[in-house]
Amino acid sequence: MELREILYQVPVRAVAGSTSVDVTAIQPDSRKLQPGELFVAVRGAAADGHRFIGAAVDNGAAVVVGEDWPVALPEKVVYVQVENSAAAAGIMAHNFYGQPSTRLQLTGVTGTNGKTTIATLLYKLFVKLGYKTGLISTVENRIGEEVLPSTHTTPDAVSLNQLLRRMADAGCTHVFMETSSHAIHQHRVAGLQYRGGIFSNITHDHLDYHKTFDEYIRVKKSFFDSLPAGAFALSNADDKRGLVMLQNTAAKKFTYSLRTVADFKGKILDNSLSGLQMLVNDTEVNFLLIGEFNAYNLLAVYGAAICLGQDKQQVLTALSELTGAEGRFDYQVSPNERVIAIVDYAHTPDALLNVLATIKKLKKGFEQVITVVGCGGDRDRTKRPVMATVACEHSDRVIFTSDNPRSEDPEQIIRDMEEGLAPAYKRKYIAITDRKEAIKTAVSLAGKEDIILVAGKGHEKYQEIKGVRNHFDDKETVTELFQLFNK
Repeated sequence: MELREILYQVPVRAVAGSTSVDVTAIQPDSRKLQPGELFVAVRGAAADGHRFIGAAVDNGAAVVVGEDWPVALPEKVVYVQVENSAAAAGIMAHNFYGQPSTRLQLTGVTGTNGKTTIATLLYKLFVKLGYKTGLISTVENRIGEEVLPSTHTTPDAVSLNQLLRRMADAGCTHVFMETSSHAIHQHRVAGLQYRGGIFSNITHDHLDYHKTFDEYIRVKKSFFDSLPAGAFALSNADDKRGLVMLQNTAAKKFTYSLRTVADFKGKILDNSLSGLQMLVNDTEVNFLLIGEFNAYNLLAVYGAAICLGQDKQQVLTALSELTGAEGRFDYQVSPNERVIAIVDYAHTPDALLNVLATIKKLKKGFEQVITVVGCGGDRDRTKRPVMATVACEHSDRVIFTSDNPRSEDPEQIIRDMEEGLAPAYKRKYIAITDRKEAIKTAVSLAGKEDIILVAGKGHEKYQEIKGVRNHFDDKETVTELFQLFNK
């Protein structure tokens, strides 16, 4: 494709060379660049791509795109100076792959909690309604029934547009995509044409990256600010920032709620291990999913489907038959002692509180709640003592353990969790660094009909320690231990 076509709608400041040059690919990594490709120098959190322009030229770059004007460049290399390299990368990738989002009804889901469940339920719903559908999520990516591994909540701009092009070429009509705050801030979604956006909720998270909660909110809101007039913006009216998200959007505004007047209003009639019984607007429906947080997820999915032109009755009928995403309140019951083990991705204080509140409502009597929980390394440290306090306040027994310690000392992470705990809570917990041993201890402590919550990793099949990912699956571990203890 010619460079001039790739630069369509990119804010260009200056060009050295001809824009008629042919480009074979867009590459943000100088190490992977091949002759004839375009290198885009992006300023990242860990490194500045401008430092690698020389390496890209040595590897045969035909075009270099960056924010700084270079001191010198070989004559055969075209240089394009832009205002923002990251945003330019998104727009250029969208153009290079034939603007695939314009061929799809693309809906983005953003918020602290619920993104994966909402996106996955929408994917399952539209498959059930007869559409060939795409999914981009933390757990997996799907092109129709084809499953692709997921490495990020939202892929980089080039990989994302390549994936969307594959979806469009495969005949997908609808795509549902988790849109993380990192992806929004890093302009990975720049250039995409959204049919709609969904806001689930916002709580303290990713402050290691965004630094302040206000900045985290601003980034989330910028996604809705960028939606076009032909799109829909659907927000949770019960979240205190729900209506803030809709303030400046040009999109058509809709809300969903369990507690106030909204376009899509829900009321929980019953909540048990057999599922949710709800009133959705004026229709009574039984769902397989459990918990108030899933009531919100279901309302978001229902509202988005209606905004996408689907029939109300068909949507509710199909939704009533669906299960949620892997690792989201994913429970199993031991055959003998009927111990319930719940594996959940809850890795923020609010998500953990939601799961424990749901468990409390499911208790029939004096069942013990045993929570196994840790915190990720190289992430927001401020939430560690808060997570510990939430676990202790709403559980009978707590085991602090490793999550993904990454480059950090797992024992130090646990010490961070313990810091500031009320004296009464210190009698409730024990610390076991080895995650398998921690889960094993929880299973051994559990009596008949007790409830074990294993929180933090959910669907993940690995544990990252000192930069190495070792196989570890919470659900698999629980199943193995249930058999070992013959619970």
